[in-house]
Amino acid sequence: MSPKKKKPSTPRHKAREVAFQVLYRYDVARKATGAEPPAGPALAQELRGHFEHFDVTDEARSFAAELVSGTLSNAEDLDKRVEATSANWRLSRMGFVDRSILRLAAYELFHMPQIPASVTIDEAVELAKRFGAENTPAFVNGVLDALARAASK
Repeated sequence: MSPKKKKPSTPRHKAREVAFQVLYRYDVARKATGAEPPAGPALAQELRGHFEHFDVTDEARSFAAELVSGTLSNAEDLDKRVEATSANWRLSRMGFVDRSILRLAAYELFHMPQIPASVTIDEAVELAKRFGAENTPAFVNGVLDALARAASK
């Protein structure tokens, strides 16, 4: 059996990966300490530091920052939408990885209509394969498929 071919990484894919990691970190910190993520200039400064530390390309920075900022500023609405479509799963019961990927992708689905839903779902499933548990890709795909149908109405 040959090893799986890795999809070539695009700047937008890298941006989604970086955005996921930042959102994941904020979610873990909120659970551990109750700390809320920064907003406004404090968020911008923290993202700059993160981008520099992890050598994120200029091409990926703008999209990653937009994803993080948009996801955080719309978190309450996104959480309600995700929870409404994830049959019998409250957000509080989901793992950090699953929850962070779903929030990020839900932001794209509802606030970035120029990005085809199929692209958003495919990218989220790729993140789930890389960072999630064995069942994470199927779970993410199912929830996002339902969210995409809701977004298109």
